[in-house]
Amino acid sequence: MDKNTLDDLAGKLADAVPGELQGLRDDLRDNFRGLLSAGLDKLELVTREEFEVQRKVLERTREKLDRLEQQLAELQQQRDSAAPDT
Repeated sequence: MDKNTLDDLAGKLADAVPGELQGLRDDLRDNFRGLLSAGLDKLELVTREEFEVQRKVLERTREKLDRLEQQLAELQQQRDSAAPDT
C-alpha cells in the first residue's frame, strides 16, 4: 500500500473521531498511520504485479510437469511392452 493511500485511510479514521476529541486529531492520525503501517507490514502482502509474475511461473511449471508425467508414462509403457514375458 503506498504512502498516500495509508495517509488517506489514517486521515479518515482520525476524522471519524467524536467531536470532543478533535483536538487530538493530528496525534490520532499519526498513531493510526503507524498502526496501519505496522499491521500491513506483518501481513507480508505482495503487489498485483508480483502476484501475476508468480502465477505465470506456476502455470509454466505445471505445464512442464504435465509434459514430464506424460513422457514418463510413455517410457513406462515402452519398457513394459519390451519386457520379455516370463
